Amino acid sequence: MSYEVIAIPKFRKEIKRLSKKYPSFKRDFSTFIEEITENPIQGTQLGNNCYKLRLSIKSKGKGKSAGARIIINVVISKSKVYLLSIYDKSEKENLSNKELNDLLRLIQS
Repeated sequence: MSYEVIAIPKFRKEIKRLSKKYPSFKRDFSTFIEEITENPIQGTQLGNNCYKLRLSIKSKGKGKSAGARIIINVVISKSKVYLLSIYDKSEKENLSNKELNDLLRLIQS
């Protein structure tokens, strides 16, 4: 089963910033999209059908642990994956529950 992947506007801004900062980011992110299109249920479950996934950024040279974190929301009944947030692990440690709830409100409205 293939899922439709939808990025919210805030996510697109974050992608643009990271792709300017890291030369390999576009290629790394493209591979990630191929993976979640086929199997979105992976990573650490955050509740509310949300998952935190790790993305290795090859141009950082440090693997997944120092790469980016991507927060997704999976709606199985509609076969959709919403890309909610992406951040560089070196810039931000975690996403708070309030931030997650605010992001979920954006896709429900």
